[in-house]
Amino acid sequence: MAAFAVVGEELEGTRDKEERRLARIRARAVKADSAPQLLAVARWLRKQLPGDERFGDPLSTAGDAPPEVIARRVQALQRTDRPSVAHELGLGALQVWQGFSEAAGRGRGFEEVALLFTDLVGFSSWALEVGDEPAIELLREVGHVLDEAIAEHDGAVVKHLGDGTMAVFQHSNDAVLAALDARDGMGEIEVAGHRPRLRSGVHAGKPRKLGGDYLGVDVNIAARVVDAAKPQQVLVSEVSCHALDPELFEIAKAKRLKAPGAPKELRVAEVERPQRSPESTV
Repeated sequence: MAAFAVVGEELEGTRDKEERRLARIRARAVKADSAPQLLAVARWLRKQLPGDERFGDPLSTAGDAPPEVIARRVQALQRTDRPSVAHELGLGALQVWQGFSEAAGRGRGFEEVALLFTDLVGFSSWALEVGDEPAIELLREVGHVLDEAIAEHDGAVVKHLGDGTMAVFQHSNDAVLAALDARDGMGEIEVAGHRPRLRSGVHAGKPRKLGGDYLGVDVNIAARVVDAAKPQQVLVSEVSCHALDPELFEIAKAKRLKAPGAPKELRVAEVERPQRSPESTV
């Protein structure tokens, strides 16, 4: 029995030594993972990689693409605020994935795009009168018409903003056609005796794509354009007008847009479908 006790003590001592050895290894690994020099190298490497070097924050991972979904999970696993080399390198790999996805056409990065904003005129006051159920039903029907028009012209919905929508297109022609189709489609909707009236604004530029959203000056300009539009009107910035096919549209004379926050040189024009002459319909 004494021999067994001695063997047991030796095994216990061996386990203690192994645990202490593993604890030292873990401590060294944690220390190395937080080493300022290695962190600086990891962050420098991320700046050299394609994609957003700050990919990983809530703003850049708000979309539904695989790199963004995985990045949100990686961030959730980071239970402390301790800087981590491994964490930075992991996000760097996802950053490259996101960058290549954009280059392959699943995002548009810094390329020029056409932004479409739409808004329902008078919706808020009507919704207050009729209540939630009719208001929600109207938004559903409007959303269906908008989404269909946007998809028909190869656009993508960025987000629904209550009674408004933001969408992105590769060309201004597509954005304006989608806006006109959506406006015309509103005539088929009636809820609680109310027919929605849509106004739209189009502007082309190079907004910054972060996650599933677009941000920057050009987005703000597009929002100012739709704010200036009248009911049933498609208002287009002069920049976008220059890109439009004159055979597809009638473009009114451009006027300066005077609105808080809008650039002083911003000019806009109403765009419509061409008016057919009586002879052309015979």
